Parts: sequence; C-alpha cells; structure tokens
Amino acid sequence: MSSLYMLVGTLIALGVLVTFHEFGHFWVARRCGVKVLRFSVGFGAPLLRWHDKRGTEFVIAVLPLGGYVKMLDSREGDVAEQELAQSFNHKPVGQRMAIVAAGPVANFLLALLFFWIVAMLGSEQMRPVIGAITPDSLAEQAGLHVGDEIVAIDGVKTPSWDAVTLQLVARLGESGALRLRVLPQDSSLEQERVLQLADWQRGVDSPSPLRSLGLQPWVPELPPILDRLEPEAPGVLAGLQAGDRILSLDGIQVDRWEALVELIRQRPGQSVSVEYSRAGQTAEVSVVLAVREEGEQRFGYLGAGVQMPVIAPSMLRQVSFGPLEAIPEAAAQTWRMSVLTLDSLRKMLMGELSAKNLSGPITIAKVAGASAESGVEDFLKFLAYLSISLGVLNLLPVPVLDGGHLVFHLVEWIRGKPLSERMQMIGLQIGMGLVFSVMLLALYNDLARW
Repeated sequence: MSSLYMLVGTLIALGVLVTFHEFGHFWVARRCGVKVLRFSVGFGAPLLRWHDKRGTEFVIAVLPLGGYVKMLDSREGDVAEQELAQSFNHKPVGQRMAIVAAGPVANFLLALLFFWIVAMLGSEQMRPVIGAITPDSLAEQAGLHVGDEIVAIDGVKTPSWDAVTLQLVARLGESGALRLRVLPQDSSLEQERVLQLADWQRGVDSPSPLRSLGLQPWVPELPPILDRLEPEAPGVLAGLQAGDRILSLDGIQVDRWEALVELIRQRPGQSVSVEYSRAGQTAEVSVVLAVREEGEQRFGYLGAGVQMPVIAPSMLRQVSFGPLEAIPEAAAQTWRMSVLTLDSLRKMLMGELSAKNLSGPITIAKVAGASAESGVEDFLKFLAYLSISLGVLNLLPVPVLDGGHLVFHLVEWIRGKPLSERMQMIGLQIGMGLVFSVMLLALYNDLARW
C-alpha cells in the first residue's frame, strides 16, 4: 500500500465524516434560531476562513482530527440583550437536545447514503461455500461438510463470506447455540446445523471466527505464482518478481499456494532457500523472511501475493439493487453495523472481547489507505463503517461527548431545571479523563500492532 493512498484516504475520510457530523449540529441549530459563530473543520491555526451573510465564520484548520460548531451562549461570554433569544442556552431543552443529537444522527444518515450507493453499484461476490473442515472442530461436530453453502446465520441471510464473518463477529465472546442454514452440495433443500458455543473466543486478542470454528472458505486451486510484491519486502530484496512460480522452499516441493504460505509462516526470521521458475528457466535464491506478530505468536512473512486464477461463474454471485430496493438494504446494513458496534463496546467493557481490539488513528489511516487502493466500493464501505462508529461513540453517555450533553439536558427536562454548573464541570472533567484514557489505549494498541 502506498503512502499516498494512506494520506489521501485518511484526509478524505476525516474531512467528510467530521464535516458531515458538524453540519448536523449546524443545520439544526440554524433551524432552531441559534446564532452560529464558527463552523470549524479541524483544530489549531486556520488554513482557510470566510464568513457568510449571517456572520458565521467558516474555518478549515491545520489539524484535521475533529471539528466543532461554536454557538452564541451567554454562559461563555457577554451576550447583547437583543441577541439572547438567539443563544443556545436560552432555547427550550427540547431544541437543545435536537441540536446535540443532530451530529450523530448525521453520521448515521451518511452511512445510510454510502450503503445505498454501494448497493446500487452492485458487486460480484464469492458464494460462502465451505472448502475444508478441521477434524474434531465445532463445525465437524455440528455435521457441516465440505461443499455446504452457508445461506444464513441466526436467521440473517449471508450471501457472501463478508456477511458470514460479520454474523460470526457478532457472536464473539458468547455462549449458546449458533444456528447455520446450509445448502448441501448437489441438493436443493436447505438444512439447519447447530454449533454449541461456550465463551467462544472470549478475551482473545486477535479472534479468528472462521478458523476457531474449524471452517475454511472454498478457494480455487492456487498455484504458487507470485504477484503484487511489496516494495522493500523480503521477496523483492532477494530478487523475486511477479510471475515467478515457486517450485520448492528449503528443498520441500510445493504445488499449491496454501502449502507455500504454511512453510513460510513456520519460519519467522529464518534464511530459506527458494527454487523458482521464470520464463522457462529454473533458479534458486536465498531469502531472509521477515517476522509478523499475531497476538503472542510470530510468523514468517515473504511480502508477496498470489496470482489469482479465473473463478468458475457457478461460484460467484452477482448482487445489485435498484434505487428503491437499495433503500431498505442500506437501512438494514446501517442498523446491523450500529448494533454490532454498540455490542462490541459492551463486550469490551464486560471482558468478553479483548480491549486490544480497540483501534486508533494509525489503524484507521492504514485501513483508509488499503480500502482507497482497493476501489470505490471498499472505500465507501469503510467510510460507512467509520461514520457509524463515530455516531455510536458520540452517543455514549459520557460528558464531553454528545451523549453526555444529552444526559445533562434529559436531567434538566425531568427536574425542570439544569444541574448546577459545579456538577456539570465535575462531569466534564470525568468525561475528559475517560475519553483521554481510551484514546491513549487505542494509540498504544496501534503502536503495539505496528
């Protein structure tokens, strides 16, 4: 992945999501008659600034790590008597709650828009057909077989492996029955298979849902032909090129990509002898494999992808929707991802998911770059997921966040008067401490992965 994709993808992601979030606050504030003093995308020194005819200052600042909407408020300075009616704190509590909630709501609407566009663009997806089952695994015990197609999990349709993975991620850390509807090979009748979970992958640093169940997706036969070599990776440094066919590694013959990957993973940091064929000529080269860490385990790494073969049309599924059909599909996807995000946060608090799964700005930047490089569809999906995360996180009942302000306003609505400024200040200090701690943990996790 190039640094340019990472930089551009991150700037677009943060710019779009932050602007839309703050626009939600801005738009509803204007509709409620609140005077908006400043609309800022980013923090710090302004790069660009201008004013509209209502006197609002619009700013694009140097640090694109957030934004804010500053409204007229008599608690933050003197307000002329004729402008008091336009100040935020003089508006009815219902309007103030609407203004606060508008930011997260805007993020959910933006995710809905992105999912709607993706649904209309359509995609070619690999059917979720089981390619291999680990002996004595949960999958084998439940009666699953090679060639079965997973058509639904817990009643939710799974047209692709991405959909399967999302449904499995939703059950991480849980106990109970996992219900799969499968279509056996050479059969037209669906059958149910039940896998009994017991604290499934609870607290695991890097959970692998499919592998832990003993499932491997069907993939076409992959000959060990190299493609997409990473710059400065061991393969390139040793002189290997795209199109090279690997014949053996340390004298062990390989005829499948999976076998080559397994041999490489078993040799982290070791110098290995690689025999390969290029343009009909056979040669041999020594390669010092890199080391990659997954949790507490270390694996060898070559830094090369595989040349993909042509996949039989029968194993592919075309998925697309018309403009109207795409609306409920996008709404369902937005709802599922919102529930999954909130439930994952709950599981982290309860210890069912490891806090090491929490990601920060470095991981977001890497995923933004990878999705941007992968194509429009993947980048739009990433933006939708990130927008939902931003919306959910901002609705948490933590002072400093929008959800915390909503709690303050709700208490005011119930009591008939606001909490004292002292109580609100204590809450804000606690909230700032919590948010700062979570940010540090996320950054630590990023650095640990790096």
